[in-house]
Amino acid sequence: MAKINDYNFKNQKAIVRVDFNVPLNEDGTISDDTRIRGALPTLKKILNDGGSLIIMSHMGKPKGKVNPKMSLSQIKDAVAKALGTEVQFAEDCAKAADKAAALKPGDVLLLENLRFHPEEEGKPVGIDKEDPAYDAAKKEMKERQKEFAKTLARYADVYVNDAFGTAHRRHASTAVVADYFDTDHKMLGYLMENEVKAVDNILKDIKHPFTAIMGGSKVSTKIGIIENLMDKVDNLILCGGMTYTFAKAMGGHVGNSLCENDKLDLALDIIKKAKEKGVNLLLGTDCIAADAFDNNANTMVVSVKEIPDGWEGLDAGPETRKKFRDAIVNAKTILWNGPAGVFEFDNFTGGSRAIADAIVEATANGAFSLVGGGDSVACINKFGLADKVSYVSTGGGALLEAIEGKELPGVAAVK
Repeated sequence: MAKINDYNFKNQKAIVRVDFNVPLNEDGTISDDTRIRGALPTLKKILNDGGSLIIMSHMGKPKGKVNPKMSLSQIKDAVAKALGTEVQFAEDCAKAADKAAALKPGDVLLLENLRFHPEEEGKPVGIDKEDPAYDAAKKEMKERQKEFAKTLARYADVYVNDAFGTAHRRHASTAVVADYFDTDHKMLGYLMENEVKAVDNILKDIKHPFTAIMGGSKVSTKIGIIENLMDKVDNLILCGGMTYTFAKAMGGHVGNSLCENDKLDLALDIIKKAKEKGVNLLLGTDCIAADAFDNNANTMVVSVKEIPDGWEGLDAGPETRKKFRDAIVNAKTILWNGPAGVFEFDNFTGGSRAIADAIVEATANGAFSLVGGGDSVACINKFGLADKVSYVSTGGGALLEAIEGKELPGVAAVK
């Protein structure tokens, strides 16, 4: 695998997989350009070297069909502004050979949404998995995916993957295309390199004490991560909506709080495993309960095991916040994935803010802190503290799978 910093792109055409799946307003303008800004170091390195640039990305889930609402033409001007140069557009990513061939050093070509072609994801369209013909359709689609990837590869001399957010998918543009470039002509972009390094810091180069904070609504969606972290962490904080599944599992009354009633045994098993492995498991003890799922609802501080009917826990309480803070401020490695409450409501941000402030304090004292997963990133950005932690991951699902210990196809294909 080549290294982007050592590579000279002069007179080379580089096809770069980015994650420009940015949120759009109703009028098609971008509401958050974080992902575009994240890719700029890689894109500008290629242009500054004297190379030409072919940018490819997906947007949304068009399921293999053209959908104008998910067209990358909507972001062309924003990309041009960010790069400080004109950007050409190819209206069909599979029919861009002539435009790619005509590129001169310094030129930029943005390809239309890759997912307008079902071959990008490589899944049969319009056929159910239970259909006897599904396996044959899947096999045929895999062959079509290879041809689609080969088409993309022909546009360029070198392939760069800088889309960590899709690295957990074996799609044509994230993994298969790498098969058509030799080792010296495929590499990870700066963003990907930084993401992989951040995950390695969390999983392989751990400085103790290590505190992991797992939030979110469901225990079931985090079980793989929790189990993988059990052998690595000193402190494991479980918060957010899953708090109430644990509270009920331990005999508590959780009112109308979010609760996975079919996962109570799983919650007890996690408690048992933490004890066996000597992990300090921290769960919420009190919460801010509300009489409605509303920012302006009536609230009270109550034990997580004594929430009245008609009330629901929407944020961590003051006692819980203090307990969490103590486990965070003295840590040397910190992972935060998932908020402590319904942070979208301003009146229920306190628990998440307490976690963020403690992480910032620990980071200032020399800890390595990784914040990742959509809601955590939204949290840290909402509080204006993104520049006060070691690393904010753009990864989402890719980050979670990496922390679970799974190999990411988008990284493996290049390496």
